[in-house]
Amino acid sequence: MASRTEFSFVLVTPEKRLLEEPARALRLPLYDGQIGILPGRIPMVGRLGYGELRFTGTTGERSYYIDGGFVQVTGSVVSVLTNRAIPADEVDPSEADQLLKDSLAQVATSDAEIAIRDRNQQRARRMLSMAKR
Repeated sequence: MASRTEFSFVLVTPEKRLLEEPARALRLPLYDGQIGILPGRIPMVGRLGYGELRFTGTTGERSYYIDGGFVQVTGSVVSVLTNRAIPADEVDPSEADQLLKDSLAQVATSDAEIAIRDRNQQRARRMLSMAKR
């Protein structure tokens, strides 16, 4: 049960529930910027972007690369539903570099293809940024 200085943090992908533990703070990327969440946050739902999710839990601070999805804050529970979550120390720099090269090589001829190419480049750059730390 979460106290006034903590909230229950749940991290879920389509395959499984990765985490469910008390947390003191959370920072994550929304599609239009960053957001920080502390205990007592008013309820909200937000669309996630790509990049680093960082939280302070009972075992210290940890980071994950997340790949879109949604965040929901209800009472003392913060749920993050994402397509993919990779622990920061498991992000492969060579894979991220290859994803960036592939996305830069994509030829786009329509507005939809341009949007997909730009999204793929953004994902690859954020992943590469985390991998180089």
